[in-house]
Amino acid sequence: MSGFEGLAVALEQRKIDNLYRYRRTVESAQAPQVIIDGKPYLAFCSNDYLGLANHSEVISAFRTAANEFGVGSGASHLVNGHSRYHQQLEDALAEFTGRPRALLFSTGYMANLGAVNALVGKGDAVFEDRLNHASLLDAGLLSGARFQRYLHNDPASLATKLQRSEARRKLVVTDGIFSMDGDQAPLLELSQVTQAQSGWLMVDDAHGFGCLGSSGGGCIEQLGLTLEQVPVLVGTLGKGFGTAGAFVAGSEVLIETLIQQARSYIYTTAMPPAVAAATLASLRLIQQGDQLRQHLAQLIAQFRQGARQLGLALMDSQTPIQPIKVGSSAQALELSAALEQRGIFVTAIRPPTVPEGSARLRVTLSAAHTAEQVDQLLQALADVVGNRVGRAEEYVVDTQTGIPLR
Repeated sequence: MSGFEGLAVALEQRKIDNLYRYRRTVESAQAPQVIIDGKPYLAFCSNDYLGLANHSEVISAFRTAANEFGVGSGASHLVNGHSRYHQQLEDALAEFTGRPRALLFSTGYMANLGAVNALVGKGDAVFEDRLNHASLLDAGLLSGARFQRYLHNDPASLATKLQRSEARRKLVVTDGIFSMDGDQAPLLELSQVTQAQSGWLMVDDAHGFGCLGSSGGGCIEQLGLTLEQVPVLVGTLGKGFGTAGAFVAGSEVLIETLIQQARSYIYTTAMPPAVAAATLASLRLIQQGDQLRQHLAQLIAQFRQGARQLGLALMDSQTPIQPIKVGSSAQALELSAALEQRGIFVTAIRPPTVPEGSARLRVTLSAAHTAEQVDQLLQALADVVGNRVGRAEEYVVDTQTGIPLR
């Protein structure tokens, strides 16, 4: 165990700094009403934005495919793991995104690592929004390309950095919807700046698919952007789609390049065929989901209006991600614990996931929620916020279970 003493000290310091993370055990399906550690809660922290993770048609498709293909895929896509359902899903996602081809990855993290590292390397440059998801930042850092970060949602900052670069290839990378703030990237302006410098724009629209666009096609569909404007489009399947995995959509040349060079595609087991089949079912529901999206938009408006009336510090988000910025990690944990004691489950988000001093409650809404449940959340917030925000009390957790205590 020599050398681990320093790790133990670092872990203790994280507890002192209110940055220690604990896992909670969910004992029910994803839904607004969940069982966590044996207790019932009304949850507002899932990325299942359309409520498809527990949809009967998605479950049925999974069962049927599992009976046919079993559970595991058995190998990577390039060995013996690429099933008929995988191919059908790739074809359907290509048509859905309006692109020639799509390629499945086992996770969103792997899609981003694979795409960036297959496209740029030594002698190239990658430019990323300062608030990009960790997977995008890690991909850029690992690529070997010169890594630069531009100011959040600031095309002028990006333009300055692009103009100064003499790199062989220039890859600009941004989230479509930022996962911790809920705001949307100015993709049209970013595309114009990138094209002016002969660069490529890569958009990870993990939180846009299903929620935005006339048929749930995300930010790209909502803004009417073309393949030329956004040549590399990434989407995850574990959020609006309600399943698991991810994909990259783009040109024939892009997808063939990834098949040949994306290490996180080549050297990993393919997602289970049953997951691909379930995603085909969820894709159909997304395309037919106008009522779900309208209901979700109504819930977002209801929450924002109620939160403003309570004087809460909301962020500039019209998406299902509605963070309540608190400030200190201790305060965010205290508010989360107080809500939990009222039967509401909303997790506290703290550094390094968000910048120092910007800890928050990350409220997420789903089309599976009702207006009455949103009212329950608002009432609980009204009960706990007034006498807590602004106080700098020490925060305590149960050392055995990690469950917050008052």
